[in-house]
Amino acid sequence: MGVTPSARSKAMWLWTVVLSVSLWLGFSQPTWAQQSTLVTPEQIAADQTNSIQPYLDRVANGVSEFTLDNGMKFIVLERHQAPVVSMMLHAKVGAVNEADGQTGVAHYLEHLAFKGTTKIGTNDYRSEEPLLQEMDVVFDQLMAAEQAEDEEQIAALQAQFADLQAQASNYVDQNKFGQIIEQSGGRGLNATTSADATRYFYSLPSNKLELWMSLESERFIDPVFREFYKEKEVILEERRMRVDNSPIGQIVEKFLEVSFDEHPYRRPVIGYQDDLRTATREEVSDFFDAYYGPSNLIAAVVGDVDPDNVKALAETYFGRIQSRSLPPEVTVQEPPQTEPKAFELTLPSQPWYLEGFHRPGINHPDHVVYSMIESILVGGRTSRMYQDMVETSQVALNIGSANGFPGDLYDNILLLYALTAPGHTVDELGERMDTLLTQLREEPVTATELERVKTQARASLLRSLDSNSGMASLLTEYEAKTNDWRNVFEELKAIEAVTAEDVQRVAKATFEPSNRTVGKLLSAES
Repeated sequence: MGVTPSARSKAMWLWTVVLSVSLWLGFSQPTWAQQSTLVTPEQIAADQTNSIQPYLDRVANGVSEFTLDNGMKFIVLERHQAPVVSMMLHAKVGAVNEADGQTGVAHYLEHLAFKGTTKIGTNDYRSEEPLLQEMDVVFDQLMAAEQAEDEEQIAALQAQFADLQAQASNYVDQNKFGQIIEQSGGRGLNATTSADATRYFYSLPSNKLELWMSLESERFIDPVFREFYKEKEVILEERRMRVDNSPIGQIVEKFLEVSFDEHPYRRPVIGYQDDLRTATREEVSDFFDAYYGPSNLIAAVVGDVDPDNVKALAETYFGRIQSRSLPPEVTVQEPPQTEPKAFELTLPSQPWYLEGFHRPGINHPDHVVYSMIESILVGGRTSRMYQDMVETSQVALNIGSANGFPGDLYDNILLLYALTAPGHTVDELGERMDTLLTQLREEPVTATELERVKTQARASLLRSLDSNSGMASLLTEYEAKTNDWRNVFEELKAIEAVTAEDVQRVAKATFEPSNRTVGKLLSAES
């Protein structure tokens, strides 16, 4: 039976709004709930009686590691199925490490790391450098003039600044870094900034491994943050699009500010507008010097490589980076929430309901239990929230979650959210959600349901193992956050050991009204 135009339009609209939430939160449902194209549920179900742990052990045994004299760690997984290699460079720094008044600096660096060096990205750095320095001086003067509200001085400085920008642009070799990689067969060149980390990654033919070593080491030894002020406008526009002009962005930003009283997780990864606008190239450079030392970097190389060759190349190229002292750790601890929190925003939007609960970070013994609770509640069309709120009561058009929000290195939030169906209210969503959470607190999950989420966990892990880039991501993340990449392979044992009693125990401790923050996005009158 075909889809009617009205149904198709509705489906496309729903996908758009859910995608907007996904972009803000990082994902719209637990990883375990995503269907795998590599391992079907039927294939896994047929193999329920056989543990996949022996396979995981074989993969783990293929991983080697080494640490350079300067403190930089490398993790290597040798795979020869195809002549390709995926690389991940994980910097243990994110928005959580920023100082008050300098939010967004970590995100700035993600953008600027692609701008090149004194040799890449410029046709004459000797002529370019003094213009970059002069722009910094004029920008400082412009900020001072704006603070003094000196309109005549502002106009003169703006004209001078524009002229310097035009001159500097003549020396820029646009997107040279990306061009070199693409011309060498590179794929997937990208970077991401999160609350806890900044990651740079792409894949290359395996005979181009030395190119990666050369390019990546150069941009961490000899970076030039050129076009800083052009990127400032790009990032400000990104903030306008994702937050200021987005009802979803506004409520998510407000939700973090209300949920956290003291921890830097309360600040947006993209940064606040005023901080972004007044940020200086010197601030970004100082942040880079503090957090991008080799002992704060982890690299993973996964694919058709020889580990001995990887080590030799790493010593040649990355060994040139001078060692630095470790940056300061985040010591602020969020105090326990002792009473319910709630807020409302009224904006031109469909009504949304958000509900979040504080939970411990990734290194807590109950970390996997929280992931299983998320999967029970929101893991696909068979989950409790989907069945109850979308299929049965039909109070929601869709539901979703963000577990470990906005990051999971420190104590964080398990966030649940739903989009209100026409004719229903956000209060109805809250009532249904409260009923489901109470049920999880008071009644043990069934053996069938528990096995379903464990099956999803197996499928997700197998899917990641099948991908070079997925493995590079997992190995660096677990090394950075748990201090041992081997925990990627050990986590399944912890999942298999979870009992119905564990789920109920954690649900009782977490889903307390005093631990809850509620955000309601109400539709403004047209």
